[in-house]
Amino acid sequence: MAYRPTWQGHLKLSLVTCPVHLYTATNAGGDVHFNLINPKTNNRIKMITTDPDTGPVERSNLVKGYEVEKGKYILLTDDEIKSVKLESTKTIDIERFVPEADIDRIYWDNPYYLAPDGKLAQEAFGVIREALKQSGQIALGRIVLSTRERILALEPRGKGILAYSLRTEDEVRSADEIFDPISDAKPDAGMIAIAEKIIEQREGPFDPSKFVDRYEQALKALIAEKQKGHKPVASEEPEDTNVIDLMAALRASLKGKDAKAEAAPRKPARTAKAAAHTKPKARRAH
Repeated sequence: MAYRPTWQGHLKLSLVTCPVHLYTATNAGGDVHFNLINPKTNNRIKMITTDPDTGPVERSNLVKGYEVEKGKYILLTDDEIKSVKLESTKTIDIERFVPEADIDRIYWDNPYYLAPDGKLAQEAFGVIREALKQSGQIALGRIVLSTRERILALEPRGKGILAYSLRTEDEVRSADEIFDPISDAKPDAGMIAIAEKIIEQREGPFDPSKFVDRYEQALKALIAEKQKGHKPVASEEPEDTNVIDLMAALRASLKGKDAKAEAAPRKPARTAKAAAHTKPKARRAH
């Protein structure tokens, strides 16, 4: 399957420039998509653009408007919007290199793949990628995506470059208003020790194949059953999670996990050397 680039332009590091393509690195969430249906006719509902005074209008005849006050708009055509030309509309100019740890995870947004556009671009692209790899830092540049200028964080990934759009400071809400009412009293040390034991029992490498969308799977199963003419079966309500005796709940959780561990067949112990070879490399969580 040939992927279509989200953006085409140039990658620039000082005087070194090469044409590049930017591709979204993720698929649209979910395979189950619904349409609005009139149950009386089984017809799909169509959304019609309508003027409250004159009735239906052609979408192609519409322009964008910015509301300056209630009911009053500044009208802008597509050509007028395109006339606002920034270098970042066509060029990712690397402006700064920063340590990865300096970028708070709350700022990381959407991932993209950046690749050279054609064979002639590969040499210059390779130079920028390898220099970035040797630096061990994150490169920051600007890009215009969907009419918005975004900061783009670049890091080498295999033969290409992984790019993340970063949220701006204005987009990130302060946590103080939400976190300030939380008590700063220290929890019971014994409870923390038991909770740490539970965490240790559940440690393991990150395997994305183990995390599936169970809700979407349930929707697909429901659709399949309805196709067969079967009536859906109501699912049980989740159990009440209110905890009256927190220490008792923690001990019961620990005991339950221990019982499962004892019942499971034990794996042969690995040597420290073998464990070192198989330990997964830590990845950044976004």
